[in-house]
Amino acid sequence: MSLLDHTHNPDALSFVATANLAEADFPLQNLPYGLFRRAGSNESARVGIAIGDQILDLRLAASAGRWSSAVQVLLQPLADGDLNSFMAQTAAKRRLLRHALFDALAEGSKQQPALTACLLPQAQAQMAVPCRIGDYTDFYTGIHHATTVGKLFRPDNPLLPNYKWVPIGYHGRSSSIGVGGLGSTVRRPLGQLMPPGAEAPVRAACKRLDHELELGLFVAGGNPLGEPIPMTEADEQMFGVTLLNDWSARDMQGWEYQPLGPFLAKNFATTISPWIVSMDALEPFRIAFAHPASDPQPLPYLDSDKNRSEGGYEIELEVWLQTETMRAAGEPATRLMRSNFKHAYWTLAQMLTHHASNGCNLQPGDLLGTGTQSGPEAIEGGSMLELSMGGKQSLSLPTARPAASWPTATASACMPMPLGKAPAASGLANARPRWSPRRCCNNVVKWGGF
Repeated sequence: MSLLDHTHNPDALSFVATANLAEADFPLQNLPYGLFRRAGSNESARVGIAIGDQILDLRLAASAGRWSSAVQVLLQPLADGDLNSFMAQTAAKRRLLRHALFDALAEGSKQQPALTACLLPQAQAQMAVPCRIGDYTDFYTGIHHATTVGKLFRPDNPLLPNYKWVPIGYHGRSSSIGVGGLGSTVRRPLGQLMPPGAEAPVRAACKRLDHELELGLFVAGGNPLGEPIPMTEADEQMFGVTLLNDWSARDMQGWEYQPLGPFLAKNFATTISPWIVSMDALEPFRIAFAHPASDPQPLPYLDSDKNRSEGGYEIELEVWLQTETMRAAGEPATRLMRSNFKHAYWTLAQMLTHHASNGCNLQPGDLLGTGTQSGPEAIEGGSMLELSMGGKQSLSLPTARPAASWPTATASACMPMPLGKAPAASGLANARPRWSPRRCCNNVVKWGGF
C-alpha cells in the first residue's frame, strides 16, 4: 500500500521562503529532525525541524502553536530534547506529527504568525548527536565497494562465499559517534602499523586516514529480546536515515583486521549528519529491488513482496574535496565521486530484519550503517582506498595534494525527482570532514537535506 500523501506534493510551498528555493536541501516535503541549542547559550537542548535555512524550535512551537491534544502529546518529548521517546511511537503516530508540522509550515498557514517567532537560523544553532545511540552496527551492503576492496586484498577471491547470501555486518562503537559541523574535531588515531618489509610493527599515528561514504538507518520501536522482526514489519521499525562517514585508518586496518575484522582502525570516530530524514519523507524515492537473476536469491526470511516491489531507495551521493591551499586561493571544492544508494546489494529492511533475526533486541535510536556506497564505475568509489586503488594511482586536484595541507571532504546526498512524485531537492545534509597530515582532523559534516 502506497504511503504517498499530501505531504509529498512537489508543488507545496512553505511560508519560510528559503524552503521554496530550487536548491533547498530542506523543503517543506522533507522536515528532518535534529537536536540543537542556540550557539553560545547554556540552554537545554531541544529537538528542531529543519525548514529552508531555519530550524523550527519544537520547544517554543509546542507552547506557541495551536495543536490537537494528540499532537501536543507527541510534541512534548521533542520539546524536552528526547527524540528517542518519539522514535518509539508507532509509525502512524509519527506520521500524524509529520502531517501537523507540514500543515503548520505550509504557505498560507494560520499558524504562521505564531511559528515565525519559533524559527532560528541554522547558522546560529549548535547541533548535537540527534538521539541517544545505544548500539551501532555497520553493514557491508555496497557490493561494488566490497568487490573493489576485495580485489586489493584477495585478487583471486574478492567476494567471500557468504556475501550474496547474508547481509554482512560488525558491531561498531557508539560512544565515538559525533556530528559534523564547524569546529568539530576528529583526532588522527594512534595504533600498530606494520611498515613494508619490517619484521615487527610500530606504534605510530595513522598515515592513511580515509573516509567511507555511507547512509545510517535509525531504529524506531525495536523488538523484545528473543523476538525477531519479520520483513513484513520492518518498515514499522525504521525511523529515518542520515549521512554517515565511517572513518577508517587503513594502515592500522591492514595489520589488525585478521581474523576478527577491524578494531582500532574503526572505533576512534564515526561522523553523522545532525539531521535525520524520516522514512515517510523518503516514500517518493522508493524503487524496485532485486538481486541479479544469476545470483542466489534471498532466503525467505529476507524476502517479501513489498521489498521486491519498493524496497530500494534512489538517493544520489557525492563526495567533494577542498584542500587548505584551495580554500586560501578561493578555489571551490572538487568532486571526487558520485554514486547512488540504488546500487546497494541489501535493502534497509533486510539489514534490520537480519540483525534481529536471531532474537537480538534492537532499541529506539540504534544506528545501522549501510557500509560504503560505491557505484559500478571506478570513478564512483566511496572511499580514497578505492579511488586511489590502494594508493597505486594519484588523484588530480586543482592545487596541492590532500596530504600537503588540511583538506575538507564534503559528503552530500539528495533524492532526485521521480516524475510526478516528489521534489528534486530533498537533501540529507553534507558531511564535511577535515583532516591534517599530523594528529587531528576537523570534521565538518553538513548533510544536504538529510
